[in-house]
Amino acid sequence: MNNYFCAVKRDEIIVGFAQLGKLMRALGEERVWKDFSAGVTEEEYARLNALINRQVSFNGWFTKENVRQSLRAIGEQLTQEELTSWSKEYEYSRAPKKIGIIMAGNIPLVGFHDFLSVIVSGHSAVCKLSSDDKSLLPALAEHLIEFTPGLKERISFSSGKIGELDAVIATGSNNSMKYFEQYFGKYPHIFRNNRTSIAVFSGDETKEEIEQLGLDIFSYFGLGCRNVSHLVFPKGFDLDRFFEGIFPHSDVVNNNKYGNNYDYNKAVYLMNKLELLDNNFVLLRESKDLFSPLAMLHYHYYEQKDEVTAYIEENAENIQAIVGTDYLPFGSAQKPGLNDYADNVDTMAWLSSL
Repeated sequence: MNNYFCAVKRDEIIVGFAQLGKLMRALGEERVWKDFSAGVTEEEYARLNALINRQVSFNGWFTKENVRQSLRAIGEQLTQEELTSWSKEYEYSRAPKKIGIIMAGNIPLVGFHDFLSVIVSGHSAVCKLSSDDKSLLPALAEHLIEFTPGLKERISFSSGKIGELDAVIATGSNNSMKYFEQYFGKYPHIFRNNRTSIAVFSGDETKEEIEQLGLDIFSYFGLGCRNVSHLVFPKGFDLDRFFEGIFPHSDVVNNNKYGNNYDYNKAVYLMNKLELLDNNFVLLRESKDLFSPLAMLHYHYYEQKDEVTAYIEENAENIQAIVGTDYLPFGSAQKPGLNDYADNVDTMAWLSSL
């Protein structure tokens, strides 16, 4: 390990990520290139925009709107102040270890926080990308290395086997767990599987708040663990209020992949003579099951607040986020802060302990 590799300081890394944040915010907001403030040339900026627009050709879920939303949400976290405040609570490794990051591909750049955590904690990131999201992070990492050249030896991407590691962070479906255990169980690890999010209604929600909830439900077409898939209503709640509030999000059904899921689930459930509520772009089924199929929401009613508490406790291991009057504000589920760790496992503390 060369001295330059060891000499990269956290302050330098934070400056690099903060500059990357400026670039990501500019791309996310689809700003016109005016000067070098985002850290790239006009030609480089145009190439990144072209890459964003091409994603939907590789993955029909990755519309340019979804990719830009992800860039905005992550970019807003990447300021020098936020990064410094977040990272100062954790030790910076003076003996960098190789951390394998096995990334999911359900939403654009879903593995970015793990990538950030590994680098800011002082380690080396060996990234195994999902085939569904294999070009965005390498393109951003290329510019991060331009901003902080000392990171060149700390970032690598692998399309095949990733070799010997010191530790692993792996995210996938429930079916991936056996694979993770078989190949990476011998290393210190964080393994993550399916989670989802819920919304708890008090009954006093405004139309505007329910419209904001629509962002928690339909952003990224509902594919993320922070997407709301289950609704908890007070007994007697008028569901017409819910349908009216989310109506501004009706265009979601015009995406072919989402629309196909909507049509398929509607047909299957009706053929099985299961009762559904339908507003032509999302299905509602009364069920206490936490997870629901894509383009469908499950819901149930409560009479006492302790019933809500019991439901949350019963499903705690599978709930990522909760929105509602007494929880996260409606519309904020897809804007996690740096301290909002997946599965509520403090990745930075774990990395610091290695």
